[in-house]
Amino acid sequence: MNYKWIYEQPELAEVEAARTLAEELDIHPALGKLLRDRGIYSAADARRFFKPQLSELHDPFLMDDMQEAVERLNRAMAEKERILVYGDYDVDGVTAVALVYKFLQQYYSNIDFYIPDRYEEGYGISFKGVDFAAATGVKLIIVLDCGIKAVEEIAYAKSLGIDFIICDHHVPDDELPPAVAILNPKRRDNHYPYEHLSGCGVGFKFMQGFAVSNGIEFNRLAALLDLCAVSIASDIVPIMGENRILATAGIRRLNTSPSVGLQAIIEVCGLGERELTMDDLIFKIGPRINASGRMQNGREAVELLVENDVQAAVEGASRINLYNEARKDLDRQMTEEAVVMVRDLPGLEDRRSIVIYNEMWHKGVIGIVASRLTEQYFRPAVVLTRSEGMATGSARSVSGFDVYGAVQSCADLLENFGGHTYAAGLTMKAERVPEFERRFEEYVTQHIHDDQIEASIDIDAMLDFKDISFDFYRQLKRFAPFGPGNGKPKFCTKRVYDYGTSKVVGRGQAHIKLELVDGKSSHVMNGIAFGQSAWARYIKTKRAFDICYAIEENSHRRGEVQLLIEDIKPVEQVP
Repeated sequence: MNYKWIYEQPELAEVEAARTLAEELDIHPALGKLLRDRGIYSAADARRFFKPQLSELHDPFLMDDMQEAVERLNRAMAEKERILVYGDYDVDGVTAVALVYKFLQQYYSNIDFYIPDRYEEGYGISFKGVDFAAATGVKLIIVLDCGIKAVEEIAYAKSLGIDFIICDHHVPDDELPPAVAILNPKRRDNHYPYEHLSGCGVGFKFMQGFAVSNGIEFNRLAALLDLCAVSIASDIVPIMGENRILATAGIRRLNTSPSVGLQAIIEVCGLGERELTMDDLIFKIGPRINASGRMQNGREAVELLVENDVQAAVEGASRINLYNEARKDLDRQMTEEAVVMVRDLPGLEDRRSIVIYNEMWHKGVIGIVASRLTEQYFRPAVVLTRSEGMATGSARSVSGFDVYGAVQSCADLLENFGGHTYAAGLTMKAERVPEFERRFEEYVTQHIHDDQIEASIDIDAMLDFKDISFDFYRQLKRFAPFGPGNGKPKFCTKRVYDYGTSKVVGRGQAHIKLELVDGKSSHVMNGIAFGQSAWARYIKTKRAFDICYAIEENSHRRGEVQLLIEDIKPVEQVP
């Protein structure tokens, strides 16, 4: 992959400001620049960033309708009404349902939860789900990670004497559903200070408000933050502001005292002997929770996450692990088929988007395939299949482009749609797919920037090898957890050389294990370049090359760092 490296040389005033901030904090000047790049300009703000505290969470009653939501829940409990906790079948929805159900179950027994079937009911609130609630005597439904567009379904529920409290984070339409309370920081009339909460995060704020109103100790709710961390990691929301506080506390709990269900998933992932990071939640834990809703029914995942019996949790984790293996096989097959379809698209090189439709594809995996295509072709991608007589699918985006806005521009062609900046779901009549493809491409072409569809790496700072030590790595770790808005820092070192011991390794000798020196010191740095063995012959010639990389601890030599090399450029190729 021929990546474009993007680095803006800071002006002298910026260099001095970063150095001053770094001196106040006793950290490396490069890390002072990283702080300022994240909008952190004072030592006091930096200390809060490095040590986010739960005490800094916003008052939940700043969220519109929070008072109404809490009062309605309290009344339901006082009058012994049956309550149903209802949520989406993806990781965010499942963790949100588990958190709210698990917390309320400690104080109230007339409560159940419901996850719609992806294939029979589709996304969000279904009439079938409302009928189930009515048949089981439910009077209040708390819906999580969906519901903001369910105007007809909630009106139908209201006609049956069922009230709704919506806890959602997706972009609402002009018309809001007739719920007794709508908790959504993306409402146009929102006054809440932070709008980027996950669906589980909104559910957490609701429970925080409920706890305050009933004099319940916050620590009882904080015990469930491991679920919040998984949702934040998996739903691609910014890891800044309130999300950073929730994620940091949640990861700490995952590493010290996770719930029985999450501990079982950690073990089945083979992560039981190491410190968990955001990447582990994104690439290991989240996909297994998701697999339940993709391959079977998300209810199984909720049952696992609220389980208190260790043996039952182990068995549940084993089942969802099998679902995940089946999902990976299907994912691989469908991605291969999708790539062939994309290659055959007329005028592919000039396209700014990808829209493909195969009515035989598995509905549960199309979102993953859309993500794969976005990663491979650096284009917003929509992948569609046939379900219940309709073309239904998922859209994924490239960095900085609002794919929800692109989908919304085609609203007149769609039966329904929803989502946020980087991911959306949509349904339309199959005969409208060609016109949708044309209109979607037209919108993307008009609104996307050329640099958003280039394979690029943003470089945060230039370093010499003498700058890199284990102490530097310890300072760098304080920036975690990493994610959108706070990406894992990438560095560049120019004119490095093979120390003489670099070699190809791994299955098929696809990777390079490197020992490098730079031209300014005698420091020898270890590194690994995955999938870049094509550079091995050049490296062994002892010619100079530039590298960009992340820094991590060497898992085989504790207390030492290594470079995770993302790209290599011979010096003569670098402008």
